[in-house]
Amino acid sequence: MKLVVGLGNPGEEYEKTRHNVGFMFLDFILNDSKFTLNKKNMAMEYETMIRGEKILFIKPMTFMNDSGQAVIKYVNYYKIDSDDIIVIQDDLDMDLGKYKLLYNRGDGGHNGIKSIVSCLGTRKFLRLKIGISKANIDTKDYVLGKFSKSELKIIDETFNGLKDFIMDYVVLNRDILVSKYNVKEKDKTLD
Repeated sequence: MKLVVGLGNPGEEYEKTRHNVGFMFLDFILNDSKFTLNKKNMAMEYETMIRGEKILFIKPMTFMNDSGQAVIKYVNYYKIDSDDIIVIQDDLDMDLGKYKLLYNRGDGGHNGIKSIVSCLGTRKFLRLKIGISKANIDTKDYVLGKFSKSELKIIDETFNGLKDFIMDYVVLNRDILVSKYNVKEKDKTLD
């Protein structure tokens, strides 16, 4: 079983905000699929099978800073190894729409990741970081601000470029997956 965690904040006021790019990516990947609320595990969830592997998608309803509380409930209940977890998160230090896949790395100052690391007791899980770029304003106001129409277009293009990511996550080994999704821009033009 694999656990795919999209990070964000629950509630209408946070929809299409920069900090909710993890929620947005899961909504994109699952198209019209409906998440259901699991109050016990504090998350919206959706379960499917891909190539014989059970995949559980969750959107923690704990708010960003306590995301680990929901993740650890799923890990404990389903006995999920940390190597079978991937977290989709926003990243302030990357240009809008850029992405990077990391394994066993520091939290980079991201409170949702800090919470997950604290609850799991390890950093040994994959993270797909999607850039939201940083403006010269207060960080809190920026990450909780809504994407503009032009920014949403870039995010949609990024998501389209990642449309096969979940399938690759299921079928490729970690080293190949990380290599595939960390290709430099200049290398992409050689294809």
